[in-house]
Amino acid sequence: MSLSSAILAPEEFKLIRELILRYCGVVLGDEQRGFVERRLRDRLDVLGLSDFRSYYRYLRFDPAGAHEIEDAAESITTHETYFLREEYQLKAFRYEVLPALIEARSSIRRLALWSAGCSTGEEVYTLAMLLLEAGIPSGWDVRVFGSDLSRRVIAHARRGVYGATSFRACPERYRQQYFRSTPEGMEVSREVRALCHFGQLNLVDAARVALIGKLDVIFCRNVLIYLNDGARMSVVEQFHRRLSPGGYLFLGHSESLLSTTTAFEPVVLANDLVYRRAPEVGENHEIATPQALATRIGGSKWRSR
Repeated sequence: MSLSSAILAPEEFKLIRELILRYCGVVLGDEQRGFVERRLRDRLDVLGLSDFRSYYRYLRFDPAGAHEIEDAAESITTHETYFLREEYQLKAFRYEVLPALIEARSSIRRLALWSAGCSTGEEVYTLAMLLLEAGIPSGWDVRVFGSDLSRRVIAHARRGVYGATSFRACPERYRQQYFRSTPEGMEVSREVRALCHFGQLNLVDAARVALIGKLDVIFCRNVLIYLNDGARMSVVEQFHRRLSPGGYLFLGHSESLLSTTTAFEPVVLANDLVYRRAPEVGENHEIATPQALATRIGGSKWRSR
């Protein structure tokens, strides 16, 4: 609990929010001043500062300010997630997008997914479980990357132990098959962990994002809504560069690219509308039903887990 009673004056709020905007693209409205004041008081306590003017100077001029801006941004960021969140999108991924990608990538036998803004990791492990449920053909190189602005939540994700609230939309059979009970909570199984990799990443840092390499699917749900127009455009452009031709982008239900870019083509599925980087000439990225796909490539290539 914060011991500080410092008040964040409007002019101080303006200065601090501009630093945060430049750092990660997050927009803070005037109405959020009280929220930011409450969240950042703990940082004043940690640093032994008595007021927000001193905190701004610390962020702006102290050699440790570059590290502190990470902590400031983390303090004002909401990390709300759970397993199998927004099930309709996951059905679109599992039953429509994933079969098409497995067929399209059969020559290279590789799939790479990225959960951008993964918070405490439930989405990353969810995607890994769905990949196992789909029965990826033997011998494929399959990886799921998870990143977040916050080092703290990435540490939580790597630990892979969760309480009851993370399972509020998760069927019991998933708990039984892919987790084991520990005194601290339910721990993700080694089979699922083996597919997953985590790292701290600022999405507006184009140089760091480029290190991820080429991807087939990006999930970035309920992140773009917090960014200003410039940061949003920059992040979406990075997504387009990172996706291989024919790769898919999943956004949150309240997010759209209509006013951001025309680089992606919308794809209407039975369970969702997603965005795709256009396939190269001659590639076939038709969304097929699992039954039709099994007929075309042969049921023997699929194995259940």
